[in-house]
Amino acid sequence: MQVYKTPIREYRFLLEDFLKLNSSKVLTDRSLEVDDLLMIIEEASKMCEETLLPLNAIGDSEGCVFEDGKVIAPKGFKEAYKVFSENGWQGIKVKEKYGGQELPYIMNMFLDEMVSSTNMSFGLYPGLTANAIDAIEKSATDELKQLYLPHLSSGKWTGTMNLTEPQCGTDLGLSKTMATPNDDGSYNITGTKIFITCGEHDLSENVVHLVLARTPNAPEGIKGISLFLVPKILPHKDGTLDSPNNVKCGSIEKKMGIKASPTCVMHYEDAKGWLVGDLNKGMKAMFIMMNGARLFVGIQGIGLSETAFQSSLHYAKERVQGKLPESENIADPIIVHPEIRKNLMFMKSMNDGIRGLMLKAGHAFDLIDSDQSKELTESAENLIALLTPILKSFATDKSMEITNQALQIYGGHGYITDHGMEQLVRDARITPIYEGTNGIQALDLIGRKFNIHDGLIINQYLDDINRYLDNLKGNSKMEKYIKLFEPSYNDLKDCIDFIKRTETTNSQEINSYAVDFLNIFALVAVGFTWLEFISISLNKIENKEDDFYFSKIQLGDFYLTKVIFETQKFKNNIYSSGKLYNEFEDKFFEAGI
Repeated sequence: MQVYKTPIREYRFLLEDFLKLNSSKVLTDRSLEVDDLLMIIEEASKMCEETLLPLNAIGDSEGCVFEDGKVIAPKGFKEAYKVFSENGWQGIKVKEKYGGQELPYIMNMFLDEMVSSTNMSFGLYPGLTANAIDAIEKSATDELKQLYLPHLSSGKWTGTMNLTEPQCGTDLGLSKTMATPNDDGSYNITGTKIFITCGEHDLSENVVHLVLARTPNAPEGIKGISLFLVPKILPHKDGTLDSPNNVKCGSIEKKMGIKASPTCVMHYEDAKGWLVGDLNKGMKAMFIMMNGARLFVGIQGIGLSETAFQSSLHYAKERVQGKLPESENIADPIIVHPEIRKNLMFMKSMNDGIRGLMLKAGHAFDLIDSDQSKELTESAENLIALLTPILKSFATDKSMEITNQALQIYGGHGYITDHGMEQLVRDARITPIYEGTNGIQALDLIGRKFNIHDGLIINQYLDDINRYLDNLKGNSKMEKYIKLFEPSYNDLKDCIDFIKRTETTNSQEINSYAVDFLNIFALVAVGFTWLEFISISLNKIENKEDDFYFSKIQLGDFYLTKVIFETQKFKNNIYSSGKLYNEFEDKFFEAGI
């Protein structure tokens, strides 16, 4: 059985010490304190630990059932969803005027992590809904907002995103789904979408699809794509349900993991829909949802990694195998062995560091909503733009690594289903793929974020690091950790300069080391987060003993000594250029076959 307990103490550290929310407008404007947020988190943790976690293995073994165009969720899921929605968790960050609680954005991040830790499949139903709410709230007409947002916020209705088609995934300019205008301002949507998560199910009374489609005579490619809201069941103006729309689920996929969430083939045959955002500007509106979804997937990675760590820690303390030379026992718990301890420290240092970086991005959303200055708002938006591809990719890549390490700690017991480790590995495997593969995220970072406003987004982040390091000059307690951090930070800066030079001579080559660049950036960003954690912790233990802060210092030391120096490998890959790949002719792949 998987082991999970919400890391409440860690969350307090992030809210109170790291983000310093008690003195922030994010809370003071809401008349809230950190203790208020933690009370809410504790309530959510009870639901996750007591209701969702026991259903995780059941959902995996039973999966969803497809019958006559309908999808039936596994046993217990409908009841769990009722508990989730009736207690207001769907609308945790939604504005009060639409029926939400209007809590800070980061609270939704904590909720998503707890849900992903205990039942990733379940979390996809409300997770996609939350992202659909964001897109509708920011891009739809007031009429659509008033009709749809209260029902989505309450959880009575759920939301999806429909991008992929049989002939196109990443290249959405190839989309063939058509939207024909009607005299009443609506559109008839016709086409087929695939890989639609939670496109059909029995948990909610309605499903609201956000569908990319092309109108007649629209420009070719991505410039001719618009976004439409297409409900499963057409509602009356008062929100009561009318008649079924011409939306059908054709089938659900048989999958490696996340088996309790249906991945649907959706058919639209003159289904009635309404424009969201401007005509031919669908990607602008959809990116609101996609970017939220990408951070959500990164959080899924953290959630799975946390459960993998806690489960393998529990097992390592209980499993007796081998012994220390000086031990008088017949055998010792395997946690005494250096290889096990190394893997556990790697897991925890990654989980805590990536979570801190994720919360920094979430806090940026909250700063934007707190009516800050134009300068601060732009800075926050730049940080979100930079960190989104990094967090989505790095958190999910490390989730695959960490869940595999957890399985390895369990040995043969990890390979069988009893302990749930192999489920974590299977569930984690989708995270680097959906919502834009990690390769696509790397191309976004090096191809777009690198060049926007002449590198402003990246330079701003480097300036933040430089200011922080300058402020630490003369701090003898931090000297050791700064020296550990600086070589990898210099690796990153060297690679940025190298890419700038390469860009002027061979722009095609840049794509060949996009993934290497993202990884080196991520390692440094997490390292910077650990520098902040260590500095905070050193100040906290000045006058008292505290195991939590001592643990932070030692884990940070581990990361900066044993993990961050992987930047050297990625730097070597970048410097050796892409000639080895690009000059290898296609026919050579066939040689010897």
